[in-house]
Formats: sequence, structure tokens, C-alpha cells
Amino acid sequence: MTARRVAVTGLGVVSPVNPGDAAAGTFFDALLAGRSGLRLYAPPASPRPFAVPAGVCAGFDADAALGKPRAGTMDRYSQLGVTAGLAAWRDAGLAEARDAGRDDWGVAWGTSLGGALTFERGYRDTYVGGRDRLAPLTVVQAMTNACASHLALGFGLGGACSTYSVACSSAAIAIGEAMRRVRSGAAPVMLAGGSDAPLAFGVIRAWQALQVLAPGDEASAPQACRPFQSARAGLVLAEGAAALVLEDWERAERRGARIYAELAGFGESCDRSSLVRPDRDGQARALRAALADARLAPAGLDYVNAHATGTREGDAVEVAALAAVLGEHAPRVAVSSTKSAHGHPLGAAGALEAVATVLALHRAGIPPTLGDPAGLDPDCTGLGHVIGSARTGRPLRAALSNSFAFGGSNAVLAFRAAA
Repeated sequence: MTARRVAVTGLGVVSPVNPGDAAAGTFFDALLAGRSGLRLYAPPASPRPFAVPAGVCAGFDADAALGKPRAGTMDRYSQLGVTAGLAAWRDAGLAEARDAGRDDWGVAWGTSLGGALTFERGYRDTYVGGRDRLAPLTVVQAMTNACASHLALGFGLGGACSTYSVACSSAAIAIGEAMRRVRSGAAPVMLAGGSDAPLAFGVIRAWQALQVLAPGDEASAPQACRPFQSARAGLVLAEGAAALVLEDWERAERRGARIYAELAGFGESCDRSSLVRPDRDGQARALRAALADARLAPAGLDYVNAHATGTREGDAVEVAALAAVLGEHAPRVAVSSTKSAHGHPLGAAGALEAVATVLALHRAGIPPTLGDPAGLDPDCTGLGHVIGSARTGRPLRAALSNSFAFGGSNAVLAFRAAA
């Protein structure tokens, strides 16, 4: 059976750079403008006051976005995710009313931590507050499949409703698996993406224990995430969500949908070497698999949205993997990390970055890595880095979006320009 082409017809994002507007265009405008959404953040209800640089959706109002009764049934990670999903659905021009014809339409969602804030509130109420009873919705707010379920319920989607929790590759794997369902004919439409809201006291302390968080004060927090820079000192945790509507290409054309790009390939691999240390060969296998799945040669690639989080080892290993796969074409392939602007929302990162990659193709613009071009680490050279300011006005043919996770799970999405 001939594989179906997969069209991206809807996009929605809630991120630290566009917290009050879930329109993907607003998100991308902020990235092109080099706007940082990072700031110093003090987690609420901390037993000891402290603050870290973080990507916070400070202007996000769940009650306004979803209605107070509906928002009250959700953890923040679901509030962010459902808001992004609503924006993508509307952007695709799909009706929100339930439709009996959606029995094979589905959801594929990624999250690393699920309802972390709900869990923390429950632990605090139990162990600190001494409460005998917790809020009745604690379990259904905290469970990792809550957001996917809310999306399926909201749009009446009766097909597969799956949640993927694979650390920082969660959303990318969800999008890749949704692509496979559309490509195979199992589903004509899939809503895919991811969300995470990890800015809880206990979560931040756990990441601090790994010694991978970037330091910073009030003045330096907006520039705390410095991928590929010699001065990089760690990642910056963030919250956020993004959603893509994936659709059978012929169906999208028949209904006159706007097609942003084609999701043409997906590659996965496991490093099989360490829970926390990245591996060049493992990442290279995922990169090659995505290119092969998309029938795309390195010479046809114009942009890579890198996973690069700003850690010393991680950025250098990713550069080495890209150099090994792209070979002589590496210096002319544009590379940037949008985490420098929106931070690292863990399981949602692959979805935010997939949207950025799709819009880079659609709008012929490459968002920059925030930083100083003169500060590029010698260990990260050899690629066509876009640092400091955006590159616009040059049509792009194809692009990759990388997601590399603790546990050694690597995922790469390959997109082609719609034309």
C-alpha cells in the first residue's frame, strides 16, 4: 500500500515568549525578534526561599482561555496543553463540535512529568499540612494521560488516544507516532504535541542536584541559556505546550486547508550507553533514520532546530553527531537552538521546536540562537550557526527538529516545505 503524505495544517503554542496568545505566529515572531522569555523565578510554597532562571508562561490565564469550571479540573500542564490544542484545531479550520465521523481521529501527546504541580500539592498537604483527605480530582489531574484525554473529549476524537513519556523526547516521539498513523491510513487526522509544567519546588531541587541548571540573577536570567557558547553553564527549565494538526495530504487539499509543511520523516534510536550522558553515535543513528525515512539527502537539508540545551557536554556531542551525518554539507546547513529564548520545557520541547521548524519553512526565516556570534565554543564549530539575529528571506526546502533525552532516547523529525 502506498504511504500517504502527511500535511501539517494547524499549529498552536503557549510558551514563555507568547504566554498570553496561543497563536503560533506570535510565538515565531518573538523567536525571530530574538526575544527572551526567561526570567528569575521563585517557586511558590517553597520551604526555603530561592530563585533560579526559568521560562515561565507568566501571562497565561487558564480561566480566560478555557473557562473557570473547565480549567479547575486540570493540572497546569493540561491547561497549557489544551489551550495549545484548541489554538491548533482552530488554526486548521476544524470545527470544535463533536462529530460522529471522528471515530478514527486521534491524539498523540507527550509529557515528561504530567501533573507535577498536583503531585507536589498533594505531598505538601499530606506531609506538611497533615491533611487526611486530598482534593477529589488529585489522581485525574496528575495522571500523565490527562491532557490527551481532555483533548480527545473536547473534540470528540474516538481513535487512538496515546501518551508518550520519554523524558525530553516525549513530544517528538508523540508527533512521530502520530505521523505513522496518518501515513498508514489508520487515522485521517491526528492532534499531536506535548506539554509540561515542571516548575515545582521539588522538581527544581531535583534538577539542581544533577548540577545541570544554569545559574543567574535578576539581570542575567534572560541570557542564562547559552547553547553552543563558550560561556554556557547549563539548561534553563521552562513550562509550555505546543500542538500540531497532522492530516492526510489529499484530504487536506480536498477541503482547501492551508498546509504549512509536510511531515516527511521520523527517526528514533537508543544510545544504549548511559542514562544521562549523550552519545554521538546514538544521535547520529536517529538523524540518519529520519533522513532516510524522508528520502532526504544531507545536500537537500537547509536547517536544523537543535536540541541543544546549553550544557557543556550535550551541545558538543550534538554538534559532533550532526557533523558526522551531514559530512561536507555541515557548514552550509543552518543550525540554531530556540531553547535560548523559551527555555527547556522537558517533554514539551520537541513540540515547541517542531512548530518553530515548520514555521521556518513556511515563512522562510530561521530563528537565532540567542547570544554573541563571537562567543561560539571552538568545540561547537563546523556548522552553519545562526546566532544573535535571525536569517530571513531565503526559501528553505527541508529541515530537521532534534530531541535527545535522558535514558538515551533520541528522536528526529524531518519536514519539507509545502510547495
